[in-house]
Amino acid sequence: MSQYGTTRGPPQAAKDRTTDYHTALFRRLSWEGTVPLEIRVDPNELPANSDRGLACYFVQAPRVSYLPLLMPEIRRFLMDVVFDEAASKSLKEEDWWFEIDDGTLLKWHWPIGLIYDNHTILTTIRPGPSLATTSTTPLRLILHLASPPTDKLLLAANAEACKQAFMGQLKEADFIRWGNTKRMTGLRKADQDGLWEGIKEHNFEEYWRVASKVTPTTTANRPQSPGPPPSSVSMHGRPPSADTSAPPERDGAYNVRSVPVRLYLPDGPVIQDLVPPLLEDGSPHTLAHFLNTHAPLLFPPQPPAPPPSRTNPNPRPPSHQELAYPLVQGILAPLDSEMAWLGACLAGADGWVNVCVGISRK
Repeated sequence: MSQYGTTRGPPQAAKDRTTDYHTALFRRLSWEGTVPLEIRVDPNELPANSDRGLACYFVQAPRVSYLPLLMPEIRRFLMDVVFDEAASKSLKEEDWWFEIDDGTLLKWHWPIGLIYDNHTILTTIRPGPSLATTSTTPLRLILHLASPPTDKLLLAANAEACKQAFMGQLKEADFIRWGNTKRMTGLRKADQDGLWEGIKEHNFEEYWRVASKVTPTTTANRPQSPGPPPSSVSMHGRPPSADTSAPPERDGAYNVRSVPVRLYLPDGPVIQDLVPPLLEDGSPHTLAHFLNTHAPLLFPPQPPAPPPSRTNPNPRPPSHQELAYPLVQGILAPLDSEMAWLGACLAGADGWVNVCVGISRK
């Protein structure tokens, strides 16, 4: 009897079941993550007879949610506490829009956690205690009640437009991951709607009931260091799992075509590229390799460790000053994290692993 029940199959089955449990655990932990928001109505737009002393709303918002989904909750607060009856009738929610208190327009189609992380990396923080302290500071948003800049906003500020953008992101991630969108397009409409309802209601079980049909179901079958290939078979560019003697688990995280990843640089572009789970030599593709490749000036490759000696049998590479740091789901991600694992366990609800890069400061 194991921790996860009776195991009747071979030892590998028990290992896979344990891995499935850990995958689900990290998925739930990232799902339950929240960020603090401080939402203040623009004082120049407050209707007459409003209670200006209460025109600020604090909320601990789910990282996987979206700003349009918070609007009903914000509206109820404003109507019940801040505005009078006349203002409540005259204000139209479709005219409301947000910006950060520094004047930056918010992207409605970004998850709230990504908005928070992307703003966090622009503040004066660095790894260590200061990161943990700063990460508890609410993101200050200004709520405008009229005149939305439709020429600058990428989509309408409503839940339906946000849903369409969310579904588009899922389909794009599906194509990156598998090379086609058959898993997404093959879902019934009720299941596709169930994905959005899971986000809307913040229901982990409802969301993953459908999402498990699209995303890798496990991180099992993690490849080991590759051995020499058989002389009769060319293994160039193929992982060990491609060997016909050991058929891969079709939906395993290390058997996807590519991991959907976006790299957000501070005050810079968003970089998107194909990120295979395995390198050409069959070893796992790590976050360090990904950052060394796409941002080498911020993440220069570490020099190799010196050869072992009698006095130092386990030498470490020479230490170097950290120029930058990566945040994934608000977590300071270790550079030896494997991209396949991040894709299976710490991807957003839209299927993407969002890596936000901040600059280290003293």
